[in-house]
Formats: sequence, structure tokens, C-alpha cells
Amino acid sequence: MELVLTAFIASAITGGCTAVGALPVLFGRKPSETFNDTLLGFAAGVMLAASFFSLIIPSLDISTEMYGPGPLPATIAVVGILLGALAIALADRLIPHQHFITGQEGPDPQKVAGVWLFVLAIAIHNFPEGLAVGVAYGSGQEDTAYALAVGIGLQNLPEGLAVAVGLMSVGYDRVEAFLVAALTGLIEPIGGVFGGFFVNISQVLLPWGLVFAAGAMLFVISHEIIPETHRRGHHRRATAGLMVGLVVMLFLDVWLAV
Repeated sequence: MELVLTAFIASAITGGCTAVGALPVLFGRKPSETFNDTLLGFAAGVMLAASFFSLIIPSLDISTEMYGPGPLPATIAVVGILLGALAIALADRLIPHQHFITGQEGPDPQKVAGVWLFVLAIAIHNFPEGLAVGVAYGSGQEDTAYALAVGIGLQNLPEGLAVAVGLMSVGYDRVEAFLVAALTGLIEPIGGVFGGFFVNISQVLLPWGLVFAAGAMLFVISHEIIPETHRRGHHRRATAGLMVGLVVMLFLDVWLAV
């Protein structure tokens, strides 16, 4: 239970970074669309690097220690990644929610109050991040978990700003936009507790939990973040942001996970 508590605290801190990122909307000018998409690209790059360096590779190493070299570690990684992506794909299809550009999705979204549609959309997005941090800390691999938490917290800063700006673009005032953006960060500790508890049930589940979280994050990157950054024609800036985010997370993982 100590590891689960650590997973909760770490994911709560990373989720809190979403509120920190949204703070500028209370005081400054609304950021440009180009700047916003560049920051989201940065967040995608951090998540992409974290998926591989902090989740998939450690899972392969643990599986190899458990079962020896051969096809089994690779099979666990492949199946776990696909299951993680499938879980978020099903949530995206079954939970009513609303995106800023594509509009309402899921079954009968009209039955849910408007602001909660946005909250649910971000929840689908943020849960895998909390899950990843929870699994990493629940595994007891503190160095890798710390690097992952720093990376996720870092990418939550531009995400929080993007959510608040998006809410302002559809009619919310500055205070409402900030509060809703901050609220979406509360989803991450829920994912953190779930991930920490899952991998503590049995060590056999540890490599599965790591790649499941990676698959969930990879789905969000491809299905949500990258298309969002490319819709308004800012794909060059967004791609540059992605590359910077990827190498920053690579640096953090190598530096902090030693």
C-alpha cells in the first residue's frame, strides 16, 4: 500500500501541473493558435518518448528477467500495447464527450451538461497519463518513475493552457476556463491509484501494466493530440514542438533514471 500511496501522490502532483499551466489565462493575453499548437506538439513529444523509454523498454527488460530472452517478452509488449490502446478507444466511443473542434462524440452527448462534456473528453486524455505514473511508481522502480513523473508533469503545463484556451474559445470566461482546466487534472491521481494497485496485485502483472499504459498514451497521441495540432495549418510548428518534447524527455529519462 505504501507504493500505491506514492503512486497517488506522484500522479496528483503531475495532475496539479495542469492547473499551473492554465494560470496564464487569468492574467495575460490569450495565446495565439500557433503558440498553442506548438505547445501541444511539445506535449505529444514528451508522451511519445515517455511511452518508449519509461514504459515499453522497462517492460521488455522486466519480462526478459522473468522469462528469459525469446518471443515471450515481445509478445507481452505487443499484446499489452494493443490492449491499452483498445481500452482508450472503447472509452472514447462509449463515454459522451466533446472536443473543441470536432464537437460532440459518444452516445447521447446531449444528456450531459456542456462543461462536463469537455471534462470527460480531457478525462479520457489524462487518465492514461496518471495510469502511467501510477504503474511506474507501483513497480518500485523509483528512478524510472521519477523521470516519467517529471516528464508527464512538464507536458501537463502546455496541456493545461491548451484546455483553458480552448474553453475560452467556446465562450467560457477566464475564471471558468481555469477552474475546468484545473479540474481535469484531478483525473490523473485516479489513474495513478488504479495503476499502482494493479501492478501490486502480482509482480507478473508489472510488465503488462507498463505496456498497457504505454498503449493508452500512444492512442491519445495519435488520435487526439497530433490531429488537434495539425487542423489549423500549424503542422510545421507542431512538429518542431514534438521533436523538442521528445528529446527533452529522452534527456530527462537518461539523466534522472541512472
